[in-house]
Amino acid sequence: MLLERLTTACGLPGFEDEVRDIIKEELTGFVDSVKIDRMGNLIVVKNENATGKHIAISAHMDEVGLCVRHIEGNGEIKFSSWGVDRRLLPSMRVLVGEKRTLGVIGTKPIHLQTADEANSSIAINSLYIDIGCDKKEDCEKLVNLGDFVAFDSKYTEFGDNRIKAKALDDRVGCATIIEVLKSDIPHKVTGIFCVQEEIGVRGSMVAANRVNADLYINLEGTIGADLDGIKPHEHVTTQGGGPAISVMDRSSLYFRKHIDEIIAVAEKNGIPWQYRRSGMGGTDARNYHLAKTGTPVIGLAVPCRYIHSPVSTMHKSDFENLVRLVRVYVAEFGGK
Repeated sequence: MLLERLTTACGLPGFEDEVRDIIKEELTGFVDSVKIDRMGNLIVVKNENATGKHIAISAHMDEVGLCVRHIEGNGEIKFSSWGVDRRLLPSMRVLVGEKRTLGVIGTKPIHLQTADEANSSIAINSLYIDIGCDKKEDCEKLVNLGDFVAFDSKYTEFGDNRIKAKALDDRVGCATIIEVLKSDIPHKVTGIFCVQEEIGVRGSMVAANRVNADLYINLEGTIGADLDGIKPHEHVTTQGGGPAISVMDRSSLYFRKHIDEIIAVAEKNGIPWQYRRSGMGGTDARNYHLAKTGTPVIGLAVPCRYIHSPVSTMHKSDFENLVRLVRVYVAEFGGK
């Protein structure tokens, strides 16, 4: 399955090569041009010579994770975090570097912790990755400073039409673009697969000034906090409720005209949808809004529980309905 391939791949910021190669392979024969810019963004174009309005669809390839910053004399690996809540880290299984060296994140045993240590979250500086080496020189045969550290998490389908995987944010967006570009669309459509979104929406800064589109559709995996103990107005989205449409977030205010258009398309085609009910978080949409003379953007997302963790979950129907919604919207408004 496409989502399994994409989420199993490791693609931390600056190391998106494996994800990019899968996308290129999947789209062979379905697009007219494939380009990789100096940042590493993958930009593909379908129906390159078609006239009329040009829609671009964007998602980011990178995922949250860790980075090796020091190796101790006893072989313990110290690390920095790229977007991961440190409270999740103790006892986590990880894969280190291109060799995918298996490691576990350890800390002082609870038996030896002070009362203050036992009753507070553990600082990253007190954690380390253990790959089974007792000496620095043995560890250095397998690990280099600056290596990425990815979650070791197996793609799993479970329960009522659910998926558990790492990196659903934003491989679900990448998968949606692939499925749309494989469709029989007569209009010019560009797919943009960005790098380094998780460390400051950096890739899209370059892509936004490279692609001349009349409208961008930015796709994300977003917060799904429809859980017991969280107030309803803080759920943000509800799993199984359909793709979420953004009104605003921390960096973008989306044009009401296009929000109303895509809602009308969803309702006409019987596609469930919901609002993304929060102004928190920022996406690549910011850079598309502000590039050149400014370009309108639609923000769509799939609800993901436990986002930015190795056990992020989503409802398969939300992904399937996002593909349907983008496909029919592009078919109706592209080229006009």
